[in-house]
Amino acid sequence: MNSLAVDRALTLSPAESAHALATIPEDQWFERKSGRVSPADAAKTLVAFANADGGTLLVGIHDGEVDGVSTARANDIRQAALDHTTPPVRTHVEELHLPDASGNLQTVLLVRVDPGDHVHTLTNGQCLLRIGGESRRLGAGQHQELMFDRGAAPYDSTAVSDLTVKDLDQSQLAAYTSLIGSSSIEAMLSARDLVTRRGDLRVAAALLFDERPQREFPSAFVRILRFGDTERGVGAGMTLEEDGDHRVEGSLPEQIRRASALMDRMMPKWRQLAQSGLFEPTHRIPKAAWLEGLVNAVTHRSYSMMGDHIRVEIFPNRLEIFSPGRFPGLADPRHPLQISRFARNPRIARVLSDMGVTRELGEGIKRMFEEMRRRGLSDPIYTQTPGGVRLTLLATDAVPAEVLARLTPSSRGVLDALRLIGAPAGTGQLADATGITRMTATRALNALAAEGLVTWQGTSKRDPRATWSLT
Repeated sequence: MNSLAVDRALTLSPAESAHALATIPEDQWFERKSGRVSPADAAKTLVAFANADGGTLLVGIHDGEVDGVSTARANDIRQAALDHTTPPVRTHVEELHLPDASGNLQTVLLVRVDPGDHVHTLTNGQCLLRIGGESRRLGAGQHQELMFDRGAAPYDSTAVSDLTVKDLDQSQLAAYTSLIGSSSIEAMLSARDLVTRRGDLRVAAALLFDERPQREFPSAFVRILRFGDTERGVGAGMTLEEDGDHRVEGSLPEQIRRASALMDRMMPKWRQLAQSGLFEPTHRIPKAAWLEGLVNAVTHRSYSMMGDHIRVEIFPNRLEIFSPGRFPGLADPRHPLQISRFARNPRIARVLSDMGVTRELGEGIKRMFEEMRRRGLSDPIYTQTPGGVRLTLLATDAVPAEVLARLTPSSRGVLDALRLIGAPAGTGQLADATGITRMTATRALNALAAEGLVTWQGTSKRDPRATWSLT
């Protein structure tokens, strides 16, 4: 979300702006280079940004200090996309004048990179992709997969010629314009590449800011279904509950807000003893996990597939979220934790990131796995169908039922405590957390170790710093 931090930094005084730009962490959308960087090296970042979601390259700040760009080097950097990338990456260069450590004004270049409509390479044939804070060189196979995935311009860049800015929700436009510190709605749309060079709105702008984009994109909605049994059933045996079918429309940020509120009410819950000392409703599937699944579906679905929509199906024992559009070739659903950054809708992803709705794709999936594991539930399951991707979150314990049956209540309590702590813990800490004696906790931990559920780390049996962790 540091593209938003960059925009905010530019509204400050020169000295404050220099400090802010020098300290913003580099990420998916932002990187700094010294004023001495060669145009060829700068071009690597330009290509990586263009092949992902776009981004901002700042040239003239190094190791937290403004070092500036010479006039000759500045001209070379301006030409870097033309001289060193194929096809030329689209860039917009701003010249800043910021004070160095001695107070002398230096020239700093702010290079904004648009998401590419096709795959870009360096003139020597190297292909790079921005993944987190790294511009990663792709191998020949990965390059080929990226070309297949980006064979045509991303659909969210397509122009919508019969829609104007006046047709969009002015309050949503104004709120986002203020959020990124832009001088006007028109400037904001240009800064986020939401309009074409001819001034036509792109699909991304309509989906993000139209009060009801379903007029132009009838399948761009979320349908939430709740079933009373673990199977859907058919005909007279259909298990869909009364008032268990909801269609959520509106702009994408509004869809996420409304759908999450509905899911919060409809998801299966237990009444469990909370930290307040009272029994309170608790989601059987952690909210952080299912919310991440919803956000990913809305952000990364294929909006060009007009005949299908996002479906959220809630069962007593699981949640299924179906998203139209298969995983790109760079992503393997069999290994979701290894999925590289690839946004099908780069403009949509960037704006939702600015809004704080989503972060980086890989990070979100990791967080989903962590939340499920911390609760002791089975890992999320991704399956790919001919038309899309289905995420399944099970409300079942990751430990096999036959193993659970062999565990004493104390052992199960210690296992739950270790999951909730989310880090290695000592025997005494676990005894306190579960309200049992240290001796009982020791027996429970030994039983868990015998089942292969926990491991002990220490230098000796009397090591006071010894800890237990989940296997």
